[in-house]
Amino acid sequence: MKQRLHAVCSDLEGVWVPEVWINVARKTGIEELRLTTRDIRDYDELMQYRIKIMKEKNLKLQDIQHVISTIGPLEGALDMIGWLNAHTRFVVVSDTFVEFAGPLMAQLNWPLLFCHSLETDADGTITGYTLRQKDSKRKAVEALQSLNYEVFAFGDSYNDISMLTAA
Repeated sequence: MKQRLHAVCSDLEGVWVPEVWINVARKTGIEELRLTTRDIRDYDELMQYRIKIMKEKNLKLQDIQHVISTIGPLEGALDMIGWLNAHTRFVVVSDTFVEFAGPLMAQLNWPLLFCHSLETDADGTITGYTLRQKDSKRKAVEALQSLNYEVFAFGDSYNDISMLTAA
């Protein structure tokens, strides 16, 4: 009997760690940055809004990285990730950014992460972002399926729906 290979794809924020932008809003007092993909479904619209607010408030990449360095995993996250890594292939598929993810991934024992990249100028002002690819969460699931994996997925927001549907 042919054994079926399994993989699990999950979101990052709100699943394994608290929402970065909610913490940034709380710690900087910039309430406009509290919005997430639960509030604005269109990711580009949300990111353009965030970039505009950060520019108006002179918030730099290093300021956000400082807030991120204070965020820890949610209760039970390390145990669950350990179990997933021991029993299946596990991938975090997130709309976060490489420039944000390092401290979070270190605390989660470095699971495989697919995410995007930020564009910054010389003084650390975030000027834009580069998607790894459009609808990357769905495409990650489809790529694993094309390798004959049965994929399970979970997430907590509108931007996870296409990943969940594909799985």
